[in-house]
Amino acid sequence: MLDKDAIRALPPFAALRRDAIELVDAASLADACRHLAGCAVLGFDTESRPTFRVGEAPTGPHLLQLATEDAAFLFPLETLGDLAPLRGVLAAPSVRKVGFDLKSDRALLKAKLDVECDNLVDLGTLFRAAGARHTIGAVQAVAQLFGQSFRKSKKLSTSNWSRLPLTDAQCEYAGNDAYVALRVYLALTERGLGQR
Repeated sequence: MLDKDAIRALPPFAALRRDAIELVDAASLADACRHLAGCAVLGFDTESRPTFRVGEAPTGPHLLQLATEDAAFLFPLETLGDLAPLRGVLAAPSVRKVGFDLKSDRALLKAKLDVECDNLVDLGTLFRAAGARHTIGAVQAVAQLFGQSFRKSKKLSTSNWSRLPLTDAQCEYAGNDAYVALRVYLALTERGLGQR
């Protein structure tokens, strides 16, 4: 494991720019899901409005992110209306969804959208299978696999993901969380640790 100072000294990760990240609305939902349903593997993540009070139940996820090799799609779940096309992508066994620390994502999506995510791969499981002794998150994975620094803002990670419109900084943060998961999965696949 690389320490924080060593990671900060690395060159930055080649993240998606804002113009490659689509904030999906009700009018573009069906087309976005049709495109994503044709992909073999997608990067996957969710964002929720944080809870700060003891005993406060989470109400998320509020945003779901899916990424291809050249774009990310952000789905603000409260505003899209009929989510059947998105449920179809999430439940599709032919579309592998890959991300970090997915146990809570799976449960929250089941509770909120009544969808069972199929073919969902937690990258932490792949790292453990490869011998990792500690939990490997996105920042550490990018440092180890690419020799780059994936910078994540604590301020953005704890921002209110239920409040729209999202800022450009929020869109870049969320889109790249899903994108980096896909890039890490593809790198692991090249090393024989995942399936394409």
